Formats: sequence, structure tokens, C-alpha cells
Amino acid sequence: MELGLAGKIIIITGGAKGIGEGIAHAVAQEGAVAVIVGRSDEGNRATAESIRAAGGKAFPIEAELTRTGDSRRAVEAALAEFGRIDGLANNAGENDGVGLETGDTEKFITSLRKNLIHYYEMAKFALPALIESRGSILNIGSKVAETGQGGTSAYAAANGGRNALTREWALDLCKYGIRVNAIIVAECLTPMYERWLTTQPDPAAARATIESRIPFGNRMTTTDEIGAMAAFLLSDRSSHTTGQLIHVDGGYVHLDRPL
Repeated sequence: MELGLAGKIIIITGGAKGIGEGIAHAVAQEGAVAVIVGRSDEGNRATAESIRAAGGKAFPIEAELTRTGDSRRAVEAALAEFGRIDGLANNAGENDGVGLETGDTEKFITSLRKNLIHYYEMAKFALPALIESRGSILNIGSKVAETGQGGTSAYAAANGGRNALTREWALDLCKYGIRVNAIIVAECLTPMYERWLTTQPDPAAARATIESRIPFGNRMTTTDEIGAMAAFLLSDRSSHTTGQLIHVDGGYVHLDRPL
């Protein structure tokens, strides 16, 4: 299917690795320019080079998104280079394990800054350009907002906020023709996830146990699968889809299974 993304300028936060990298490659394969925003200049450039090597277009921007000024500067840099923004994929963040028993107020607030507040800031700063282009916003969320996980209150709160903002912005921005959707991720095999598995006493057994709970195929979701859905939702092919929380999770959240 031709998605009509050719020539579009798409910002992807956390686009240098994992799910963000999958999104960057997917939109670039459809002819868009993947604007990769993240704290690692080296990582941003490496991913941009890999996209270019595959025949796509990419532009790296170094930014520490826990700082409001960097979020603003990232949007300004994209506009200075391309003069427009057609889509924003909010993705950056991490499950940092700030729990009710183990965390404190300062750590909780820091985690919200890391996992939620820049979603708002990037959308806020990009909004005038998105209004002009009648672009779209995609938020990447986690099953943790719906299922809980234990020991990660701040990340759960951040993801609940991402879901709520998706619905709120979808309503707010209808008048501008801007669609806002979210992809909810469950067990996706990213480099960060693989590193976590190595901390388990038996990584292979831990992975097998997790995959046994995923109804469709008893396997983890790939970043390419998230990227494919992201490209569709950012494109005009999903022209009447807004305010939706799309679960790309092999049925993990909604299909009944033994605990």
C-alpha cells in the first residue's frame, strides 16, 4: 500500500534505537524524512546513516528532552532545516522502576519529566507547524497503564497520562484536521528489553516464560511491527482514525489467558 508519506517531515523522539528506530526506518522506507531526536548524538547519527544507506532520508538532532529548552530547540531545528513538520511520533522514555515503596516524590517527578512531560512539550512546540500542514501526532504508550506491572508507579502514571493526552488532543485538534493516536506496546524485543533479560538468573527461561503469555504466536512483538503501524497511523491512509489506542501486542492485553 502506498501511504503517501513521500516528502513528509516526521519527528521521532528516541528515534535512534528500539521502537523509535523501528518507526524511523518505517517512515523513511515510505519516502518521509525521519527526523531523529535523542540525547545521543552518536546514536542519532548512526541511525540516520543506516537509513541513508538503505536509500532513505534522515536528519539527526541531539536533544535532552528532560529539558524544556531542548524540546523547543529540537522543533526549531527541524523547522530551520525543512520549513515544515508533518508528523510527530512521541516515543522517548524508559521504565525506570520508580515504585511506591522504593521511590520518593523527587524520583517520581523526575520520571514524569523523563516519560511524559516532553510528550506535551514536543506537541506544544510543534503545534503551529502541524496546524499549517494538517499533520498528525502519534504517542507510543505501554500496557503498564492498563495492566499494571508492580514496582513502577511513575512509569504507570506517565503512560496513563500518555493515553489521556491522546484522547484529549484528538478532541482538541479535530478543528485543525490533526489526528492523534497512540500505539500501546506490551512485550517488544528492544535493546533495552534484551539488556534487562541479561540481568535475570536464567535469561532464556525468563524470555520463554514471558513469551508463553503472549497469545498470538507466543513471541514478542518486533520493532518493525510497531514501525509499520506507526507509519500507517502517521499517514493519510488512516484519514478517519483519531483518538484511538491501538494495541500492537499479539493479544497480550485483551485476549484472556491464565495468569
